Amino acid sequence: MKFTGPLVPATLVQRYKRFLFDAILTDGMAITGSCPNTGSMRGLTTPGSRIWLSEHDSTTRKYRHMLEIVEADGTLVGINTGLPNRIAEEAISAGQVSNLDSYDTLRREQRYGRNSRIDILLSDAEKGLAYVEVKNVHFSRLSGLAEFPDSPTERGAKHLEELGDMVAAGHRAIMLYLVQRDDCSRFRICRELDPVYARAFERASTRGVEAYAVKCQVSPLQIVATGPMMVDEAVPAVL
Repeated sequence: MKFTGPLVPATLVQRYKRFLFDAILTDGMAITGSCPNTGSMRGLTTPGSRIWLSEHDSTTRKYRHMLEIVEADGTLVGINTGLPNRIAEEAISAGQVSNLDSYDTLRREQRYGRNSRIDILLSDAEKGLAYVEVKNVHFSRLSGLAEFPDSPTERGAKHLEELGDMVAAGHRAIMLYLVQRDDCSRFRICRELDPVYARAFERASTRGVEAYAVKCQVSPLQIVATGPMMVDEAVPAVL
């Protein structure tokens, strides 16, 4: 996934109200921009961090700048939760997620379950349907280890239950964790921060929901899926 134009470097002053951030551009100008991530962004909001912004000239936008990348722990981290579905589609087409590239048709944002929308729906005359839910991952506490979630997510647990329902109905269901940082080689569910989600994940697994993680290479020019990561259930908790 290539950015439509070059990203603008800046220094983060603060991120607040979930949707907003203040920053200083390289020419010293102070700006306020929009943050396309309503989550906690744990570990990615330190004042003084180097960040990269996209610019938008549309008259319908209140803020010209949008936060895209944060530098943390010596690596670049993609935080825009509007991008993972596009990147996941590219990863699937490139054969990086099980055998999902063998399905004939790929559609995004299809209604299913309990008044929900599945991120990607794959269909094939012989293989049937495959429901793919995509989650953005940018949280890391241990070197080389990516984790999800970074805060409680009731909605995420609901999605896991709905995926299990699809398996029960005779379809294939996949939970795809897209890791928007390239300093990790393993992925795990963060039980300490959301035990309810962890239990939902375990239940989904017993029902036949598949789980995969894909690593990304992040730069101010593009964010590209580079291949699968190990989903590690044996990593000890961080105290």
